[in-house]
Amino acid sequence: MKPPLRRALVLLLMASLLGAGAGHGHAAPASVSSPDWIAPGREFLKAHCTECHDADTRKGGLDLESLPTDLADPATFARWVTVHDRVESGEMPPRKKARPAPGEQSGFTALLASALTSAERSRVDRQGRAVQRRLNRYEYEEALRDLLQLPWLQVRDSLPEDGEAHRFNKVGEALDISHVQMARYLSTGESALRQAIAPQAESPARSLQRYYARDQRSFTGPMKFSVFNTAPERATFPVLGFAGQPEVRSGKAPITSTNAAERELEGMGVVASAYEPIEPKFNQFKAPVSGRYRIRLNAYSVWVGAGESNKWYIPNLDSISRGRRDEPVVIYSETPPRLLRWLGKFDITPEPGVHELEVFLLAGEMIRPDAGRLFRSRPGPDRWQNPLAERDGQPGVVFRWLEVDGPICEEWPPAGHRALFGDLPLKGAHGGEGSSAGKTNRPAEARPGVAQRGGVEVVSRHPMQDAQRLLAAFLPRAYRHPVPESEARRFLPVVKAALRNGSSFTDAMVAAYTAVISSPGFLCLEERPGPLDDYALASRLSFFLWNSPPDDRLLHQASEGRLGHPEVLRAEGERLLGDPRSRRFVDAFLDYWLDLRKIPATAPDADLYSDYYLDDLLTESALEETQLFFAELLRGDLPTRSVVTSDFAMLNERLAVHYGVGPVHGVAIRRTPLPAGSPRGGLMTQAAVLKVTANGTTTSPVVRGAWIMERILGQKPPPPPAGVPAVEPDTRGASTIRQQLERHRSQESCNGCHAKIDPAGFALESFDVMGGWRERYRAVGGGVAPEPGLAKSGQKFVFHQALPVDASGALPDGRPFRDVRELKELLARDERGLARNLARQLVVFATGAPVSFSDRVEIERLLDRAAPGGYGVRTLILELIQSRLFREK
Repeated sequence: MKPPLRRALVLLLMASLLGAGAGHGHAAPASVSSPDWIAPGREFLKAHCTECHDADTRKGGLDLESLPTDLADPATFARWVTVHDRVESGEMPPRKKARPAPGEQSGFTALLASALTSAERSRVDRQGRAVQRRLNRYEYEEALRDLLQLPWLQVRDSLPEDGEAHRFNKVGEALDISHVQMARYLSTGESALRQAIAPQAESPARSLQRYYARDQRSFTGPMKFSVFNTAPERATFPVLGFAGQPEVRSGKAPITSTNAAERELEGMGVVASAYEPIEPKFNQFKAPVSGRYRIRLNAYSVWVGAGESNKWYIPNLDSISRGRRDEPVVIYSETPPRLLRWLGKFDITPEPGVHELEVFLLAGEMIRPDAGRLFRSRPGPDRWQNPLAERDGQPGVVFRWLEVDGPICEEWPPAGHRALFGDLPLKGAHGGEGSSAGKTNRPAEARPGVAQRGGVEVVSRHPMQDAQRLLAAFLPRAYRHPVPESEARRFLPVVKAALRNGSSFTDAMVAAYTAVISSPGFLCLEERPGPLDDYALASRLSFFLWNSPPDDRLLHQASEGRLGHPEVLRAEGERLLGDPRSRRFVDAFLDYWLDLRKIPATAPDADLYSDYYLDDLLTESALEETQLFFAELLRGDLPTRSVVTSDFAMLNERLAVHYGVGPVHGVAIRRTPLPAGSPRGGLMTQAAVLKVTANGTTTSPVVRGAWIMERILGQKPPPPPAGVPAVEPDTRGASTIRQQLERHRSQESCNGCHAKIDPAGFALESFDVMGGWRERYRAVGGGVAPEPGLAKSGQKFVFHQALPVDASGALPDGRPFRDVRELKELLARDERGLARNLARQLVVFATGAPVSFSDRVEIERLLDRAAPGGYGVRTLILELIQSRLFREK
């Protein structure tokens, strides 16, 4: 798109968005309550509250004698909500003061509740619960994928980070739109549109191509030693069946045989996983276009013999035999330099076999296999030593070949192209209609190592007529509801201006479509105060449970006006939850509720936690465990108390070893019963959760305790007092974090809050930064001999076991626990409280608004309906979508 046209579009669309009110808060509401509504409660305040909260004392900064009573003011409203909650919970008046009579207390809170509810409902009736909002980055990417039928599209990272409010990226107040954001929408949208256009007039030839490991420089190059690599562990080695090939390895024999039968038995082996300097990949293959491919890998596990008797841990790369166990292999796509994308995983066996994945690849991507269990050598004070090596050898993996079938195109032009240009013919830049002349129309797919070609053009003999027809068909799909004919005419000037400036019809339509997908109709969720219409309800339901726009069936139900029927809405909710696309909801919800998106933010310390450092298989398995655990709760409608405690976990072999649970074999994660007395089960003791609540070096009961309070129990931790520094754990091992916190809590300003926050955090001190069980803390230095053992890097451990962990504590109500097992038992007793918190989290994610004061009664009704089934997770969601909170703005 030419710069002048882009600048004009930015200004036009910004004006349109501002007019739509996207990203703006509610206007200040008029006062709806009589200033004297509190008069009947003055006696209660005087008798029980103003002794500490008058103009002279102002304990906690609260003066109830002069506190305003205009509940239309948000700050005043929030103050009175706090008063209501403190009195209702019995926290105020303090227990050392005379207690009000039960009827007196309930009468006062009923007075407050009535006034607060009336004021808030008045505002909601006028404005709705939620602020109008734009799509967040997750939703924007999925919406473009669905609209343009490009399931492989990667655009999320092209946009600025979304703001957060109430823990989620779904709240309008935090999702603003700036000129920078709009410019990114235009460039990102144009790139996505060009990826949807057919790259050539004829369908790309589907081919079945086999790429042998012996032909890949990244496999054969490390076979020879160099100044940068003199270690056998860092070398690849040739194998024929289960026999080493010293002549090939030394260069005395050709790298590959001319005998076709022998060639099929040739492979290249490794005893280390893919990490510099050994990073084998099938680099002769680069995806010619983005799309769907079927890949097959021929590989098997081997046992590599030991070296000299005194150096048995150095492999003899010419001594090869059948493997002793299966080995997990993870498949990544790679765009140089080292931009990796996870594609899938499987176990290879001692018997050579072919393993298949169906994947979406981006143009230019290669395939990189990684034997994730194997070690990764890193330099250090000593020569590395493979921790998996035994006296008679060590495990390895042999790769024979990669076979690629694709691109798999079911129709041509592809569906995304037809959504943009219908059945208009194509011509190559240097050919006639129907001739591609080997050209492409995809500058957005420029990637290293991929030849760039000229464009193809869409042919239109009546450009403006075709433009109006195509826009009229495109807009309802983009806006997710019917649109009047006049809406298509709004975008015709963009086409006309582009054509007048010399652009082709293809580029002119791309400019118009870019304007459409950068307009409020696409970017924003259109909801008006009061009950949602069927189309708005369809969008809310699909962006909740699929994180993407409604499909044709849901839009058809909306067109028939049927989503207002409770049985239809529930059935559609069940259908969406049963669809594989509901995994989008699971991942997006957990990314923010549990902060799983922050898993890559920290790495285990290379000294203190060298047994986890570089272990990508453990980190990836931990993330998938939590995602599949919540998906299992959803699938089976399991009780919400499972969030805290369960008799099963979702494990593969790597996680089972990490947790000390077994036997579990293989890389696939599956539901696994836990032994009696296991500290695992539930979310709190999963490796992913314990990783995001640590910093890679130390753990903190304060951080983990606050996390449990907020994410699991739904109790917002109070902010720390100003000027009081945080407590930093002692990595030297001289004192425990509990001892440091006891000194910290001796300050009166700190003790009250830490008494609520710390107990649950103390129970989780039994788990290290990666969720491994520990009886003692780790430390380095101090003249103490390190723990014996080898890290994944092959270096010796440098940490030692320091002071013991004390995981005992007492909840704020005085109930004691000795460890995390007893803590979980105590927390799980409040099933309704756990369900209430999960329901509140779901409300924010589903509606873009927090649970307000007047919403509380609706939450309790929802919980009443879910109670007979133990507050099943699926039931909570289905009851939520039928509640007033979901069906109204």
